[in-house]
Amino acid sequence: MSAQFTEDQLAVRDLIRRVAREKVAPRADEIDRTAEYPQDMFDMLRELGLFTLPFPKEYGGMDSMVAACLAIEEFGRVCYNTAYLLLLQWVPFGAILAGGTADQKQRYLPGLASGELRGAISTTEPQSGSDVAGIKTRAVAAPGGYRLSGSKIWCTNASVADFVLVAAKTADAGSSASINLFIVACDSKGFEIGRKEDKMGARGVPSCPLFLEDVFVPEACRLGDSGNGFKVVMEAFNKSRPLIGARGVGLSQGAVDHATTYVQNRVAFGQRISDFQGIRWMLADMAIQTEAARNIVYKSAAMVDAGVAGSELAPIAAMAKCFATDTAMKVATDAVQLFGASGISNEYPINRYFRDAKVLQIIEGTNQIQRNIIANHLLGRVAR
Repeated sequence: MSAQFTEDQLAVRDLIRRVAREKVAPRADEIDRTAEYPQDMFDMLRELGLFTLPFPKEYGGMDSMVAACLAIEEFGRVCYNTAYLLLLQWVPFGAILAGGTADQKQRYLPGLASGELRGAISTTEPQSGSDVAGIKTRAVAAPGGYRLSGSKIWCTNASVADFVLVAAKTADAGSSASINLFIVACDSKGFEIGRKEDKMGARGVPSCPLFLEDVFVPEACRLGDSGNGFKVVMEAFNKSRPLIGARGVGLSQGAVDHATTYVQNRVAFGQRISDFQGIRWMLADMAIQTEAARNIVYKSAAMVDAGVAGSELAPIAAMAKCFATDTAMKVATDAVQLFGASGISNEYPINRYFRDAKVLQIIEGTNQIQRNIIANHLLGRVAR
């Protein structure tokens, strides 16, 4: 495995592995239990200079999706929420970098890079879910800009963000060509952030509904050319899917770590339960599945680094997200089983991995949607 990585990438992995074990792991259970935003973890990530890791060197990054996946995996191995903080900074950064004007890049990217600004992206609506093309939020042209009206759900990071990239239609047509992204300041008049959801997993990072009532957005805050927003969103999602897969790998590896330690220390019928063949085979299968997921995730990340995009990247990125997060759910389920009754006790961290893994199968496009992307590629169909 190490032969696939450069020395710089391995240095990133080793640094983050040490920080994750020493500073993040002791906080993970408390973050999950209290469901409070971990500002201390955000500050730590900022001090480490990780907010530009996947982006070009001119912004202080390594220009490496592989390195970014390594960071996500190592943090996710001990704490889902801390790993998530990185991704939440990276997605709006990537969208503005891909589709923003020179002025927008100058205005927002330095702040995102330093951690002085926090962003969010909002496409999901109650009636459309993963169907981004079916959104109903409207952007009506007005003197100097647009008036946005509508509602969103599950906007993660909204309650701590300075701005949100909001997807809205500029026409009533059903075509995705009418969708644009708008940079909406969270203190805008008519923009309301609702109460955060009480979630089963991913509890440390808030997800909230948004309500937009005739919110004025200047023309300069439309991301990209008119009608280009949907393309920007889809490409940003495609390029970020290896990161979602890396979260699945991290969860899987963390579950294997916990289960291995537990079965080595528990005694039943006069011997360690790790000596029972059935237990050993379960652990072996968990390790096999995790390593298989790891390989497809880093293949997709290497494709991003090589400049692969569009229809060539989309099915592999979908495979990485789908397989790695399904694996996380399977491995976490088996880990809970190995813990027995202790697996459903809040005194042990393994149930946290189980709950967080289920979240990963749903977010960033459900795994059923990922299968549609893969099937459309195989059958030569283009999703609308």
